[in-house]
Amino acid sequence: MVPFSHSLNKQHASYLVVEGRVEYPRQTDMETQQPLSSSYPMSGGDGQNSYVQNSGFQRLVVEDAKPMVKKAIEDALEFTNFSENSTTFAIADFGCSVGCNTLIATQNIIEAVKEKYQSQHPNHPPLAFQVLFNDHVNNDFNTLFRNLPTSGEFFAAGVPGDFHNRLFPKASLHVGHSSYALHWLSKLPQEILDANSPAYNKDSIHCTGLSKEVAQAFAAQFQNDMERFLNARAQELVSGGLLVLTVAGLPQGTLCSQTYRGANNDILDFCLKDMAQEGVISKEKLEAFNIPMYFPPVEELEAVLKSNAYFSMEIIDPSLASHMWLPFTPHIVQPVTSTNRAIFEELIRQHFGDEIVDPVFERFHKKLSENLHLFHDKHKPANIFVVLRRN
Repeated sequence: MVPFSHSLNKQHASYLVVEGRVEYPRQTDMETQQPLSSSYPMSGGDGQNSYVQNSGFQRLVVEDAKPMVKKAIEDALEFTNFSENSTTFAIADFGCSVGCNTLIATQNIIEAVKEKYQSQHPNHPPLAFQVLFNDHVNNDFNTLFRNLPTSGEFFAAGVPGDFHNRLFPKASLHVGHSSYALHWLSKLPQEILDANSPAYNKDSIHCTGLSKEVAQAFAAQFQNDMERFLNARAQELVSGGLLVLTVAGLPQGTLCSQTYRGANNDILDFCLKDMAQEGVISKEKLEAFNIPMYFPPVEELEAVLKSNAYFSMEIIDPSLASHMWLPFTPHIVQPVTSTNRAIFEELIRQHFGDEIVDPVFERFHKKLSENLHLFHDKHKPANIFVVLRRN
């Protein structure tokens, strides 16, 4: 059970905590709750296979975004309804996971906001920052909380729940942030698992982009998820508030199969197919398995964002951290294997069983070391930095 604190009287609150879930009354179509999605959290704890120990690239992306975050806040953030008696500034990180990356990201936002506010309101008391860390209910919040800074620079709370739904009261947030989380789908499109559908993804466990029908099914699910995410955030952000996103995507005109990410997922695909061929896992289990991820092309993401009337686009930049992709040489085999385990372990465990996890990633290490050549002609994926302003 993740602690969730609030000070509102339940009779007047716009949210309730019921058996560890955050629930809201139905108010408009935009706020209607959807069925709970599947949850595949990153590996918890701080051990050898944990996300804490194996999320270095994600950390580099967050650090590389710092000057862009600072400039976006300088240029676009407005301080409305602040006075000497009202100085609470609320930041939410959606899909925070368990590592220190979320702490770095929120600290970057706090520093930029503090600098701008003090320059504009030198005679006002300093802002009191409230940081709300959101992820699914089975995220390892305890490891995250153990790593919170002791400086008292901000007040922290964990908020469990699916970020495709409403999580906070109306107009209660000033900045929303999400990094490397939005490419996870709330659910798999059903047609990719239907043998009678033209979108049946028979030959792969992920969206390679090679099948037009499969790609369209994944894209439609991503668009639906993004619409829900944006509509929920539109209710929660104050007018003039910012939504700062880093989305794992694709360069314009590039298929996933032509990128490092596609080749990486192909390695996992090879391992599972070998295990099915050997009878270690059933072919039926494999045919029912797909990775619930979709990496949107830049132009596709831009179209989805621009179609939402609640936000105006301040920035969209697909070049974030593009210089940080390492060449695929033998020394990266173990780090890449460990990173994949930290990301996919729970997904593999839930579908195939706990006894399959170690063998899968032992094979992944071997298969990757034997197939590094598959990465040599691949494109770098895009890390798409986005800033939206609430109208």
